[in-house]
Amino acid sequence: MNEEILENTEAAKEAAEVKETVSEEKPSKKQKEPKETKKLKEEIEKIKAESKEQIDLANDRYMRIVAEYDNYKKRTSKELDARYQDAKLDVLTELLSVIDNFERAMSAESTDAGYKEGVELIFKQFIDLLKKQGVDEIEAEGKEFDPNMHNAVMHVDDENFGPNTVCEVFQKGYKMGDKVLRHSLVKVAN
Repeated sequence: MNEEILENTEAAKEAAEVKETVSEEKPSKKQKEPKETKKLKEEIEKIKAESKEQIDLANDRYMRIVAEYDNYKKRTSKELDARYQDAKLDVLTELLSVIDNFERAMSAESTDAGYKEGVELIFKQFIDLLKKQGVDEIEAEGKEFDPNMHNAVMHVDDENFGPNTVCEVFQKGYKMGDKVLRHSLVKVAN
């Protein structure tokens, strides 16, 4: 036990000596810092300021790149949607001539009732397909002439119809939403 006390006192003496040595090395508040220390501190502050500027520039560049990429994605998405709609309109426009031929076939006389019924069912299926895709027939006969929807191929003087009224439809027109797939070919009364 005496050995432990002796060791603790020796450790306490060593700690006191180290404390005195450290306190002698520390400059007091009244003492001035050496010039080298001031220069080092100034250089450190300068490096910190430059680093902050570089970080701000990199962050700004990053944010601009992210914004450009987001704009690119939106623009590409719109272009793809427009291409899809254009392709869809082209296909549906081509189908309109098939619809016209079915209408002619249905108006032709046939002695075979089964054949006529089959043609009518196929025609109805085509019309349902067009309606499902948002295609509607342009109302023309008896309506006021609209150059955005109708194409006047003939003008007549007819007292039975008011001025600028469609009196006969030669070929049906179709539209999909606001876009006209095909204008109606009409005769207009003056």
